[in-house]
Amino acid sequence: MNVKTIKRPTFIEALVPITFLIIIISVSILKFGADPQIPLLLATIVAVLLGFKLGYKWDDMEKGMISTINSSMQAILIQMIIGIIIGTWILAGIVPTMIYYGLQILSPAIFLPSAAILCAIISVATGSAWTTAGTVGIALLGVGQGLGMPLPLVAGTIISGAYFGDKMSPLSDSTNLAAAVTEVKLFDHIGHMLKTTSVSFIIALILYGFVGMKYSSSALDTAQINQLLDALKQHFHISPILLLPPILVVSIVIMKVPAVPGLLCGGILGGIFAIIFQKSTLADVILVSHYGFNSQSGFEAMDSLLSRGGLDSMMYTVSLIIIAMCFGGVIEKIKVLEVIAEKLLIFTKTRGSLVLTTALSSIFCNFTMADQYLAIVVPGRMFRKSYEEKNLKLKNLSRVLEDSGTLTSSLVPWSTCGAFMLTTLGVHPFAYLPFAFLNLINPIVSIIYGYTGFTMEKDEVISPTEEVDDSSNSKELINEIE
Repeated sequence: MNVKTIKRPTFIEALVPITFLIIIISVSILKFGADPQIPLLLATIVAVLLGFKLGYKWDDMEKGMISTINSSMQAILIQMIIGIIIGTWILAGIVPTMIYYGLQILSPAIFLPSAAILCAIISVATGSAWTTAGTVGIALLGVGQGLGMPLPLVAGTIISGAYFGDKMSPLSDSTNLAAAVTEVKLFDHIGHMLKTTSVSFIIALILYGFVGMKYSSSALDTAQINQLLDALKQHFHISPILLLPPILVVSIVIMKVPAVPGLLCGGILGGIFAIIFQKSTLADVILVSHYGFNSQSGFEAMDSLLSRGGLDSMMYTVSLIIIAMCFGGVIEKIKVLEVIAEKLLIFTKTRGSLVLTTALSSIFCNFTMADQYLAIVVPGRMFRKSYEEKNLKLKNLSRVLEDSGTLTSSLVPWSTCGAFMLTTLGVHPFAYLPFAFLNLINPIVSIIYGYTGFTMEKDEVISPTEEVDDSSNSKELINEIE
């Protein structure tokens, strides 16, 4: 009976599916304006063909894909529930209420930090930097222009605030993806990120306050903001009591309730509030939960902001997660990641250098693969084993992936995020890059934490060296007693 020998890929062979992925993603997105799913699927086929060449059977690679997909099933369930939450929370007036009160904090003297905080509030509420920038961000650009502020400065402020929520909100797809790739509980991931992101955001707010001081004497033109406020109040019942569901979600984080049942309770509560406060019917709640909320007020800014959510809206991200996990499962099964990681491990002898290499790899993926999701998936699969070998909890890895991958995605003009911001805000990413303080500071803070060890939590695993030391200390103690 002939048994085909399974070979280990050479470094050149290991680079083939990665290089193909970079090329096909770049061409598809930049030239054809395509989404990353099909190019990623083609890269998966190339990886499978390499697996056949190395002696792997289809069943082996299929098991690798299924195993990897299985590890992301919780995130997929959360994605679907999040779609329901967004739809019901908008229908119930919860998101409109958060936006309405958030708009009240604007002040001429502190416009820039206020704008960053406002965008952070809305992006946390919606889980989307794109939605925040494409609606309230446009209004804030007009306000900043009326104050005589440079548009790149205002755009950078909007980007900073929007991406705070994009990585900190449990409703964010990138946040759920980072948790899924590293198999870290969603709220553990968010809580660990807070230790770097809060510091970075505070520094960014101080810098915005300092930069904006010379504009403090200008008068604030609130016409655009007032239009949105009036439209929100006209079409929704606005009340502080509608802030209870977001408070519930925060309580879930504090009490460490499992994400799926906890978030599902938030969605159900949104439906109940919609019936009570907005006079919606049960049919409205069911339809919005599935298809999302469709705002038809006639006021474009509000319609664009609130027309979203629903189970269907999450299928894009779910499909991306599944295909990305297929690609990751194959290249992991055929040892592609292992071979590449071994080469990179030359630069990861210490904890700090490991964090630095992870961060730079995520940034490199943003520049070469042009998609923030891939900047999370590829380094996440590549460096996982290294973090485990150093007894570092995997939430350290998930945090670095978001601190670097998510935060720098909007700074690359040819990436999906950078292209969206360029089209929406009308400001080139390289122009607002120097003023996107959070996006620049957060990766640096993360790397500093890596070198200093601050908040870099370890698994409580006793190494062989520690066992010898403990034994030696015990013998010395016995001798002293005798």
